[in-house]
Amino acid sequence: METPFLTPVEKPKGLLGRFLYFYSKKKFGKVMTPLKVMAARMPISFAAFSGKINQLDNKLQLPAETVMLVRQKVAEINVCLFCIDIGRSKTIASSMDQAKFDELHEYETSTRFSEKEKVLLNFVTRLARDRKMERELFEELAKHYDERSICEIIWITATEFYYNIGNIGLNVHSDMFCDIAKMRKRQKAL
Repeated sequence: METPFLTPVEKPKGLLGRFLYFYSKKKFGKVMTPLKVMAARMPISFAAFSGKINQLDNKLQLPAETVMLVRQKVAEINVCLFCIDIGRSKTIASSMDQAKFDELHEYETSTRFSEKEKVLLNFVTRLARDRKMERELFEELAKHYDERSICEIIWITATEFYYNIGNIGLNVHSDMFCDIAKMRKRQKAL
């Protein structure tokens, strides 16, 4: 198993730091590594910024599955193993179509994706991979999504990059959140 370039801080300083660790453990089943590697070393306002992104995501109008498809595609392009793992755990916890997420890397030929989703993923792939956009592809996206939705798609892509770069730069890999989500789901079913 890969280890982060900086040793994780197991005991955070301050009450707010301890609260963040507690909240992470309660929500995900363990304290997430980015908290222990980056957030623990930065002023609390930096961790609050990441939390604010999450709060703003709650104001998105796009369906949750669309949001997760975009986040997962960007994380896949950037090869952010932590983000792929935590994103996938969220799809498991919310009972999204796991077979669809299994086929995300082959969305162009998969029958699980609608034409609208394929256009979305073409747009996101071009933007994330090449950091370019052609008017033709933008106009194709605009046939399926209104202006607000297009801005949300770009927001999701940009903020996923923020998460990905932090984790990649510090060599943060999977926290095995998918396994925890599957276990929790089995326990609820009992």
